[in-house]
Amino acid sequence: MKIKDVIAHLEVLAPRFYAEDFDNTGLLTGEKTTDVTGILVTLDCLENVVDEAIENKCNLIVSFHPIIFSGLKHLQPNDYVRKAVVKAIKHDIAIYATHTALDLAKGGVSYRMAQEMGLKNVTTLIPKTQLIKKLVTYIPTDDFEKVKEALFTAGAGALGNYSECSFSSIGQGTFRGNEMSNPQLGEALKRNTVSEKELSMTYLPHLEAAVKAALINSHPYEEVSFEISTLENSYQNIGMGVIGELPKAVSIEDFLIKTKSVFQTGVVKHSFSQKKTIKKVALLGGSGAFAIKHAMQSEADAYITADLKYHDFFQGQDLLLCDVGHYESEQFTKNLLHEYLKEKFSNFAVLCAQARTNPVNYF
Repeated sequence: MKIKDVIAHLEVLAPRFYAEDFDNTGLLTGEKTTDVTGILVTLDCLENVVDEAIENKCNLIVSFHPIIFSGLKHLQPNDYVRKAVVKAIKHDIAIYATHTALDLAKGGVSYRMAQEMGLKNVTTLIPKTQLIKKLVTYIPTDDFEKVKEALFTAGAGALGNYSECSFSSIGQGTFRGNEMSNPQLGEALKRNTVSEKELSMTYLPHLEAAVKAALINSHPYEEVSFEISTLENSYQNIGMGVIGELPKAVSIEDFLIKTKSVFQTGVVKHSFSQKKTIKKVALLGGSGAFAIKHAMQSEADAYITADLKYHDFFQGQDLLLCDVGHYESEQFTKNLLHEYLKEKFSNFAVLCAQARTNPVNYF
């Protein structure tokens, strides 16, 4: 098994196409064609994690956070970033980071937080919009099913819990080829009228190259006519944060006790709230102040996230804001990735890092 095989599975779980523009996801060190001796999964790839990989003969580290986030002007090992990177390179250890690709994926970071809190009816808090693509093309009637099946195989027509979705209508197409043309139907230098079907399908943008290739390769025409547009619809399977419900409403005190216990944090910083009980809960791993308004619009009773500032807490009159800490909010991501890779490579060494990487201590 090679590193590229592991990456292929990781990018099914969390396609890098959807990672935020500011991010640095993907293979940060190493080569895709290298044989894998073992995989170590971690939240942060610090030097002590690289040491653990060396000790356990793992030459691939799958990390949530990218150890290289901005450009490096030198590789002298004089800070925590360069120490980890230089040691990994010296020992031929590859580092792959998922970060915001996994933040945005259904079943990703925030979904795991909701699972740990025991929430039900969980959906994405801020689903992506202007994401879904729509393909419209025109196919001779006799070739219609062949082209449609090729597009289905490429991933078109799949959306959420449904697959093989399409719409078609019958019509007539006309064309006139020049002296250089070689039409599959009709004759060159004449206007030809052909019985055609219009086919429309939606697809996700990371599949666009495969969908276009399937269309061109299966379509009988020398020149294939098609249109691609972007829909305004939101897409629930890709987006930031989640919202769900506790099995039953609890008091604020009981909710805070549960939150502190689940996230194993030294302290839960929270706002004053006029709520009497908590039932509907929004969550977002990492720095989540930007989503406070979305939690409020979703009529959440509480919002669990991290890195809230002083003035953020003033927004918590009708919403119990809970800051559990950055590391604490994302800590289960390591388990999520470990469990996923163990399932995909059940006969291979996939280890969960034991090294401590939380830079925050509580006194």
